[in-house]
Amino acid sequence: MNVASVAYFSMEIALQAELPTYAGGLGVLAGDTLRSAADLGLSLAAVTLAHRKGYFQQKLDSQGNQTEADAPWAPEKILEPAGATVSVAIEGREVKIRAWRFTVGGVGGHRVPVYLLDTDLAENSAWDRTLTDHLYGGDERYRLCQEAVLGIGGVLMLEALGYDGVPTFHMNEGHSALLALALLEQRMGGGPPRPASEADVEAVRGRCVFTTHTPVPAGTDRFAPSLVRQVLGDARADALENSGCCQGGVLNMTYLALRFSRYINGVAMHHGELSQDMYPRYPIRAITNGVHAVTWTAPAFRTLYDRHVPEWRRDNQYLRYAVGIPLEDIADAHRQAKAALLEQVRLASGARLDPNVMTLGFARRATGYKRADLVFSNLDRLRSMAQRAGPLQMIFAGKAHPRDDGGKEMIRRVYSAARNLEGAVPIVYLADYDLRWGQWMTSGADLWLNTPHRPYEASGTSGMKAALNGVPSLSVPDGWWYEGHFEGVTGWDVGHEEPSEDPAAEADSLYEKLELLILPMFYARRSHYIEVMRSTIALNGSFFNTQRMMGQYALNAYTAAGDK
Repeated sequence: MNVASVAYFSMEIALQAELPTYAGGLGVLAGDTLRSAADLGLSLAAVTLAHRKGYFQQKLDSQGNQTEADAPWAPEKILEPAGATVSVAIEGREVKIRAWRFTVGGVGGHRVPVYLLDTDLAENSAWDRTLTDHLYGGDERYRLCQEAVLGIGGVLMLEALGYDGVPTFHMNEGHSALLALALLEQRMGGGPPRPASEADVEAVRGRCVFTTHTPVPAGTDRFAPSLVRQVLGDARADALENSGCCQGGVLNMTYLALRFSRYINGVAMHHGELSQDMYPRYPIRAITNGVHAVTWTAPAFRTLYDRHVPEWRRDNQYLRYAVGIPLEDIADAHRQAKAALLEQVRLASGARLDPNVMTLGFARRATGYKRADLVFSNLDRLRSMAQRAGPLQMIFAGKAHPRDDGGKEMIRRVYSAARNLEGAVPIVYLADYDLRWGQWMTSGADLWLNTPHRPYEASGTSGMKAALNGVPSLSVPDGWWYEGHFEGVTGWDVGHEEPSEDPAAEADSLYEKLELLILPMFYARRSHYIEVMRSTIALNGSFFNTQRMMGQYALNAYTAAGDK
């Protein structure tokens, strides 16, 4: 019999750069969560899908036009079989599911198993075999079938693998919310459930925890009543409607998770407040996201911390003592991290960027609200700034979802700005952003740029990764930056505390900070800039990590104390 106190479900988990089982921030967070769970010795098992064809490989032409290709991999060549097969009724067919096991090892030797569900079995129809192929692919029918495999199939798989009586099921976003339906069926002895009593619902609620990452209602998965009945069958559709998880018959995966969870949290203080306003019927707390410190720290900084604060790997709070690290040591570690980034940029793009020039980094999902182009609102001002205050160069990266035409246009606008600024401000856009590029960019940039349209950034974690490497942020106050921002100490604000509907005013604020504060400090008062880098490590690196985050989950969400 296997033992786990927590079953952690996530549609995507970034386990290794070579495994295309993640799309972006949600999956990277999930991977960091499991690494810290292993470091802390938590009794946890995780469930996700195999995604045999990945998210996608991004290709960009000379104009910034994105095309996509599959990112195929073979779990059977890399992972070990978990040794169990289950089936889930989908559209009246019994779809067979197997699982592959990946093991996450912790700093003290503790191991956390991850089960990747796979429907590519000969017993299944040709279409059913593809259900675990594409991450966030296909139409709504494909997505609901996938979510049934993850939520219902995941519960059945854990049971088949001998995980009896797991006390807590943690839903990382609403994609896996159908696990609540599976737990309800389990409680009622298997098979499609009879109408659930409030006692039945409360029993399932007592076992579920839900983390929402969505700052606006439009971001949740919704499925039409006819599709729910087609995919799940009448009995399960009736059970969902009777449990109060549907609005006008429409299945809302966020409401399903909210209804069946004893503990609900947003992913930053401000996001928790927004979520409480969106869902006033449910008590919503906040546990601010973090990143796995050892994973996201550049080799040069790992060596630096090992020398000055050797306890940091076991206890990330020791990074607070980075205030005692000599400035010249931090500057030297950053030079090494920057040299590594610029060499990778040269190898990938042919661009030879200057290691002595201030380098801005911007890397996140390419979509409209992330506003990668805000910094290009006034190209003439950027040109003159680079001449008067000091030279600039920029590195961008990020994928647009294949159906996000606005995101693809955003990439083209960055390319257009790069052409217009040629000879004045060198700009590189890197294709196929992944874990490896994330590590190089967040450690090697001199300044991390973040310009989302408020309040659409639930948390954000790229700036946290940068902070671990002493890279300060220039950021719009949204998500985690409400908590991480100390003006001139850990970085600089863009705009004002109250959201503005005037992007030009925000762009002016960005330019003023760059021209009047940041560039003069970087070039003329170098020791002051390195002091900001050191403060960024001590204040933000020591707090915005998944070790602290998982400690909060263990104390507040995974125990009875979280109910009070």
